[in-house]
Amino acid sequence: MEIKLGERMAKVELLAEEGNQIKIMVDSKEYNLDMLQVENGVYSVLYKGRSYNVELIETDSSKKYSVNTFYHSYDAEIIDAETKYLQARNSGNLEAAESTITSPMPGKVVKIPVELGSEVKKGDTVIIVSAMKMESEYKAMKDGIVKEIFVHEEDIIDGNQPLVFID
Repeated sequence: MEIKLGERMAKVELLAEEGNQIKIMVDSKEYNLDMLQVENGVYSVLYKGRSYNVELIETDSSKKYSVNTFYHSYDAEIIDAETKYLQARNSGNLEAAESTITSPMPGKVVKIPVELGSEVKKGDTVIIVSAMKMESEYKAMKDGIVKEIFVHEEDIIDGNQPLVFID
């Protein structure tokens, strides 16, 4: 995923997590952190022997936060595949919108014949959804790799909910 922090966009990946020990990669640089939630929205982070307190305050969106440290405050936004899809759909960017498979109506996920990392060709079935007593196969709109699967088999879904992201 990407995180927009102020004007900076950073690619962030969780590499490992064991208890309070977290290993992340931010823009190709690895960080080993000792992180503990001390109260709701407040975290204590140890990095290279230094202690940092970070407060995350959720704003009007579940993916936007005000981030406060002792010396600085930032606006942060999580830019995941769902957010990219919604931004693309709202801006009319059809190519980006084709990367995310959605169902136009509520239903139930019957089968997901692909997994993360699967290579798909345009026209391959990537998910099957049951809605209104009918099963619909949703196919890849382009060749690519399955980067995210937002649902599981048997999940109940909403209309226009992102289901699978292909890059």
